Amino acid sequence: MAILGKLLKNRRAGDHGLAWHLPNLAAEATFEVNSPDFTHESPLPEVHASKRIGGRDVSPALAWTAPDGAAQLLLVVEDPDAPTGLPFVHCVALLEPTLTELPRDALRADDPAPGVSILRSGFGHGYRGPAPIKGHGPHRYAFQLFALTEPITTVGGKPAAKAKPREVFSAAQAVARGRIDGFYERP
Repeated sequence: MAILGKLLKNRRAGDHGLAWHLPNLAAEATFEVNSPDFTHESPLPEVHASKRIGGRDVSPALAWTAPDGAAQLLLVVEDPDAPTGLPFVHCVALLEPTLTELPRDALRADDPAPGVSILRSGFGHGYRGPAPIKGHGPHRYAFQLFALTEPITTVGGKPAAKAKPREVFSAAQAVARGRIDGFYERP
């Protein structure tokens, strides 16, 4: 597996493909997103990594102060260093606008925290921890939070929970956004 990582070393989706850069989500207003589990641009603890590689798929705790008047919050976790055409989507969730924090492990598909609606991601539903290809180098995980002007209940005539991640991103309109990035590299 390390050989594959080395072969794909220079192939990465890139920052430009993140939800953060979509015109409808690229709000000028920003707010801070923090975590007691990691600081911005620092390594993610192993507990937050995928079970496939020895982690526990536990989503990190997050806290923020979104602007007043948000109708809903959209949380998107993406890996722009994945060797794919677009960043790999690790989690998508809609949050009640009154929430100001998520406890650790709040993004479980089978038991999300109150006020959290889990949507489809790259592999099913719920938080999927980092599992970069061995030998591919460090991967960045962008935890992006968008304050939306209108709540999303349906996308293209189907329930939001059944929509593909990029369909949800296209249906959203942000008034403000915040972000915290963590890194993970397989030993």
